[in-house]
Amino acid sequence: MSQPIIATRDEAVAGSAEGTPSVRWALAGLSLSMLLSSLGTSIANVGLPTLAQRFNASFQAVQWVVLAYLLAITTLIVGVGRLGDLTGRRRLLLAGIFLFTVASVLCGLAPTLWLLIAARAAQGLGAAIMMALTMAFVGETVPKARTGSAMGLLGTMSATGTALGPSLGGVLIAGLGWRAIFLVNVPLGILTFVLARRHLPVERREPKAARAGFDSAGTLLLALTLAAYALAMTIGRGSFGPLNLALLLAAVLGVGLFVLAETRAVSPLIRPAMFRDPVLSASLAMSALVSTVMMATLVVGPFHLSRALGLDAALVGLVLSLGPLAAALTGVPAGRIADRLGARRMTIAGSLQWRPAPSFWP
Repeated sequence: MSQPIIATRDEAVAGSAEGTPSVRWALAGLSLSMLLSSLGTSIANVGLPTLAQRFNASFQAVQWVVLAYLLAITTLIVGVGRLGDLTGRRRLLLAGIFLFTVASVLCGLAPTLWLLIAARAAQGLGAAIMMALTMAFVGETVPKARTGSAMGLLGTMSATGTALGPSLGGVLIAGLGWRAIFLVNVPLGILTFVLARRHLPVERREPKAARAGFDSAGTLLLALTLAAYALAMTIGRGSFGPLNLALLLAAVLGVGLFVLAETRAVSPLIRPAMFRDPVLSASLAMSALVSTVMMATLVVGPFHLSRALGLDAALVGLVLSLGPLAAALTGVPAGRIADRLGARRMTIAGSLQWRPAPSFWP
């Protein structure tokens, strides 16, 4: 039986342009890690109507199956990179893959909706670790001459997971039931863990005095702010009452406290100085708005497609996959056009043409 092969960064760089077998297997593990984390983002959306019927729950309650996952990723992905520097990226990535896989089992076996939501939050924590550290490992695993190709591959795997999720979820629900959309992650998670453990390089640890600290106060404030905003937008069964307003004000206050904390932190999660660039600030704001509408479409869309239009789970998944699939197929050509015409022109053109499909909205 052969011994595990662990390549250092110097060994990887010294390899040929095509890369050693160990590097190729390491890249396969990273690709699966990115695929799983993005697949978890979209595969549960198509199951929301089924879950609402199975657990006899309202839309406001069942949507937290998706929101818990997204909230965990959004809250923790910024701090995970810093935590990896402190504890070791390889060790933390393996822990994230393990957590994601175990949480997938718990999701598939959950007897109640709230246990399912708790398991999805744990799954989102694992996905946040996988998303953040997978990209960070490319520079340590792949020879410098192939870094761009490796990053492109990971981007493609992310888009593939997002596009594949709804259609795969619809087929699994129609054939095997809702639990299958979570249990399908288990064999892939085990394979990803084995590949990562055997082939990812052991990074060189910096001396303790040279490592940056972890911004625990900023991480906590960010988590509370996002949770307050998510609750403000979801509770109330469609009406915006005093509690929603109080939560929204708490979120605004949280943003102010977070910015203040970051200006005083020794090792901030986000450096406030970067927002002085108006182009960067406008780009981030636009990305946030587009992402918000897209995710809202993916949450509300399955209910309209299944209940108003009468589509079965497989067709709902297929319809929801069309948008992400189009984005995956047009990403490279759009990038080349942007290189020729300029990013500003392409952004304006895309914003004028983009709108959510009317059939998605009730």
